[in-house]
Amino acid sequence: MIKEFTSSSGDITIKIDYDKCTGVGKCVEECPTDVYELQNGKAVAAKIDECIECCICIDACPNGAIEHSSC
Repeated sequence: MIKEFTSSSGDITIKIDYDKCTGVGKCVEECPTDVYELQNGKAVAAKIDECIECCICIDACPNGAIEHSSC
């Protein structure tokens, strides 16, 4: 299942593949603006409006579960 998050401006979309996300939390640890948090063992882009489009989350995820419209 893919969960999609979109910024309030509509400029940024982050998709997280929940079949690949194991809740390791590397995206939470590495994101410099704290966009991500874990909920029920899965990553969510809870603060997507804070995203600075650095794409660190893409490289941080060991399972390749994150897709970012800017990366």
